[in-house]
Amino acid sequence: MSSRYYITTPIYYVTDAPHIGHLYTTVAADIMSHYQKMLGKEVWFLTGTDEHGQKIQKKAKETGETPQALADRVVKKYIETWKSYGVEYNDFIRTTEERHKKVVQAYIKKLMDSGDIYLSSYQGLYCIPCEAYCTETQAVDGKCPDCHRSVETLREESYFFKMAKYVQPLLKHIETHPNFILPESRKNEVLGFLKGEVRDISISRTTIDWGIPMPADPKATKSHKVYVWFDALTNYVSALGPLDKDEKFEKFWPEAIHVVGKDILRFHAVYWPTFLMALGLPLPKQIIAHGWLTDSNRKISKSLGNAIDPVALAQKVGVDGMRFFLFKEFVFGLDGEYTEAIMYQRINADLANDFGNCISRVTNMIPKYMGNDPILVTSYLNEISELKTLASEVVIQAHKEMETFSFHKSLENIWKLISGVNRYVENNAPWTLAKSSDPKDKRKLEEVLIHCHESLRIASLFLVPFIPKSAKQALSYLGTDSDLSVPAPLVTQLTWGQGPKSITVTKSSPLFPRLEMPKA
Repeated sequence: MSSRYYITTPIYYVTDAPHIGHLYTTVAADIMSHYQKMLGKEVWFLTGTDEHGQKIQKKAKETGETPQALADRVVKKYIETWKSYGVEYNDFIRTTEERHKKVVQAYIKKLMDSGDIYLSSYQGLYCIPCEAYCTETQAVDGKCPDCHRSVETLREESYFFKMAKYVQPLLKHIETHPNFILPESRKNEVLGFLKGEVRDISISRTTIDWGIPMPADPKATKSHKVYVWFDALTNYVSALGPLDKDEKFEKFWPEAIHVVGKDILRFHAVYWPTFLMALGLPLPKQIIAHGWLTDSNRKISKSLGNAIDPVALAQKVGVDGMRFFLFKEFVFGLDGEYTEAIMYQRINADLANDFGNCISRVTNMIPKYMGNDPILVTSYLNEISELKTLASEVVIQAHKEMETFSFHKSLENIWKLISGVNRYVENNAPWTLAKSSDPKDKRKLEEVLIHCHESLRIASLFLVPFIPKSAKQALSYLGTDSDLSVPAPLVTQLTWGQGPKSITVTKSSPLFPRLEMPKA
C-alpha cells in the first residue's frame, strides 16, 4: 500500500458563486484528505477553477466584464467559501495561470507531432453548457444526453484527437483494474459508451476567443483555441509541475484519485484516460463518481436556476451541521433529494440529541462522581465490557467503508458506538451506583464512566475529518485533544486503550444546540 495519496475535485466553472453541489464534491475530497492523513499518508489535495471556454465568454458578456475580470471576481467566492467550511486543500489551480497554460500547449504540441491530433473540419450537434459535441444518435429530441438542454448545429474547421485509437487499450485497463471507476453502476455506463460508436473528437474551437491558443500551424486557415475539456482536465497534472520536473509529479500522480459528479464522468473516464495514453502518461488510480443533489427530482445547479448557497446554509445550521448532513443523509454515488426539513431533522436527531447529548452527559458525570483531578485510566480500560467489544467492531467496519467512499455507512458505524454509550449509561445508571456505599459499586461506577469516555474519545477522533471543529471541541471536553498534535498516524489512537493514560475532563457546553426550523 502506498504511503502517498493524491485527491482532486473537478475544477469549477467561474460563471457564478459555488452552490451546494460544489460543496458536496469538495467536502467529500476534504474528508478523505483528512482521513488519509490520519492513516499516516502524505496527502496532496487539489481543487481549483475552470476559466476558459464559450460558457465563460458568454457570461462575461452578460455581466459587462472581461472574462478574466469575471474569473478573478468569482474565484474569490470559491476561496472564501472553502475557507468558511474548513476545507484544507494543498493547491488551488486556475486554468488562466501560466503554469497551466504551458503544460496544455506542450501536451497539445506533443500530440500534434505524434499524429494523434490532426486538422480536419466538423459539423455536428453542440451543447454550449457542456461545451461538447454529440451525435444524432446520442441527442434525444434535440437535447444534450448529459444536461438535457437544447443543442445547436455547428460547423467549423477543427483539430481532432484520435480517441477511437485508444478505446480498446482503455477497455482492457478497466477490465484489469476493477476499481478504476466506482461505483459499479458508473463503470457500467462507461463500458457501455466504449462498446458503442466512439469517434475521434474535436480538440479545438474557432468560434471562441477566450481560451489557450493552439500551437502555430501553417495548414490552419483560422485561429484555433484548445478545446476547453482538454484544457480543464490537464489541470490534474499541470498543478504538479511535470515540465519543471517537480518532485510532486513523481510522488503523487501515480496515486491520483479524481472525485467528480456523474454528469462529467464520461470526460474523466473516457476522454482523460485516452489523452493520457496518447501522451504516454500513467492513468489516474481511481475515478469516483457521485450522484446529484436534487430539488424536486431536478439536479441542483446554477444553470437550472435552483442553486443553493452553502454560505447561507452554514449560517442557519452551522458548518459542521452541513458537513455532517451531506454525508450521513446521502449515499455517495446515488442521487439524493435535498429538503430543508430533512436537514434540520438529521442534525437535531444525530448531532444534538445523540452525539452532543452523549458528550454532555459523560463529561458532566465524570467530574461530578470522580472529581476534577487527573484520572489514570489504564486499569479501568483493561476490563471487559460491551462497549469495548463494540468499539473494536465498529471502527474496523468504519475503516472498511471509507475505502470505497461509503461515508454514510462509515458514519452509521460510528453512530452505533455513540448509541451504545447512551444505552450503556441507561443500563448501568451511574447516578444509582453513586449512592451506594459498597466499594464494588464505586469501582463499577468509575469503570462505567471511563468506558463511556473511551468510546466517545474513539468516536470523536474518527469524526474529526467529517466535523472537524465540533469533534475537536468534544475531544477537548474529554481532555484528549492534546493527542491531535501527536505525529501521524493518528489511526493507532482509534484502538481501545491507545489514548492518553491520564485524562482531565471538563464539563461541556452543548456542542449542538437544538435547531428550530424557520417557518415558511
